[in-house]
Amino acid sequence: MDDIEVETLEEPTLRNPVLIEGLPGVGHVGKLAAEHLLEEFDSEMVARVYSDEFPPQVGVDDDGVTSLACAEFHAVETDGRDLLVLTGDHQAQSHSGHYHLTDAFLDLAASFDVSSIYALGGVPTGELVEEPDVLGAVNDAETVDELTDAGVKFRDGEPAGGIVGVSGLLLGLGERRALSGACLMGETSGYLVDPTSAQAVLEVLETVLGFEVGYDSLEERAEEMKEVAEKIQEMQSQQQGMPTDDDLRYIG
Repeated sequence: MDDIEVETLEEPTLRNPVLIEGLPGVGHVGKLAAEHLLEEFDSEMVARVYSDEFPPQVGVDDDGVTSLACAEFHAVETDGRDLLVLTGDHQAQSHSGHYHLTDAFLDLAASFDVSSIYALGGVPTGELVEEPDVLGAVNDAETVDELTDAGVKFRDGEPAGGIVGVSGLLLGLGERRALSGACLMGETSGYLVDPTSAQAVLEVLETVLGFEVGYDSLEERAEEMKEVAEKIQEMQSQQQGMPTDDDLRYIG
């Protein structure tokens, strides 16, 4: 297998599409948000990207059928702008792999005439957050006011340490291709899957991109995670051993 292989499945015509990235990261915020879009809207898988930078493993579905690790692109038509949604179960395992894969992702996005990028992720707080803010970072200062109007917070020195992985490189490498990019990061504890934070990020996207989406399934998952969080808090009061802030400083 080549270092990177792209399997094209469909070639739909999209209206002024925007790239939405939701790969695994802190709290699985971006991945949850991207997958929720695919569940709520009619979507069509248009491409798979394979790479030896992904872990050497296959997934196994409920019927026992395997599939090689890959990233997936899905086309989504909404009431507002159409979306090209990038998601998957893995990120690259090396620094150079992140660069090479992000370049491949941008090449594929260019083939669909994508004009802007929204990378979705989480920013860890080290503690449970009931009403998460959405922090922003952009590669084009002209978009700050629009995102601020949509409720995004821009804070000095945050996220600390910058944005790593595909989410950060989409903005950095996208700027070199004259693509406007923003990263939307929902506040999250950093040690739980966080549907509430994913919903906060999606609500910003709704405002900015002009679509509407339901949240019933995310809210159900949030209730389940709330019960888990309450149990963790109960255990916290009885013993030490929760992750420290230093353990949680990763942005994805």
